[in-house]
Amino acid sequence: MNKQDFIDEVAGKTGLSKKDAAGAVDAVLDVITSTLKKGDSIAFTGFGKFSVSDRAARTGVNPRNPSEKVQIAASRVPKFTPGSQLKGAVKV
Repeated sequence: MNKQDFIDEVAGKTGLSKKDAAGAVDAVLDVITSTLKKGDSIAFTGFGKFSVSDRAARTGVNPRNPSEKVQIAASRVPKFTPGSQLKGAVKV
């Protein structure tokens, strides 16, 4: 499913026009992005939690030349931890 398919599903389930549903989806994604950018987390009970995780600097291996070691810089990455209801729904 891509973003447009998702917007179509939201429009169908909520009765919103596709334009309004697209605006709502974009707003949700913008809020999640800006919240993670600040370093905060967002939790939806039962669904999951969006958070930021810090990765330490480390030494990796160049896949084109396995004998060559490369230094990978420290970074902040987004993380999603699924909630119990979402896990249960997918597990079936």
